Amino acid sequence: MLDDQGKMNNFAIEPKVYIEDQARTGFTPYAERLNGRLAMIGFVSLLALEVSTKHGLISWLTHL
Repeated sequence: MLDDQGKMNNFAIEPKVYIEDQARTGFTPYAERLNGRLAMIGFVSLLALEVSTKHGLISWLTHL
């Protein structure tokens, strides 16, 4: 199948192109939500480490 410029077009449907009008850098709701979720994952991971080893974070750091 050839396009209007005579080049071979292998795609059945052209992908839709979109541009997000909201910035994803700085103090945006997206960045704050991502930061909060990563903080929750880190906190739960720390709790799981303390429960599984029966030692707190401070004792882990003092034994280094």
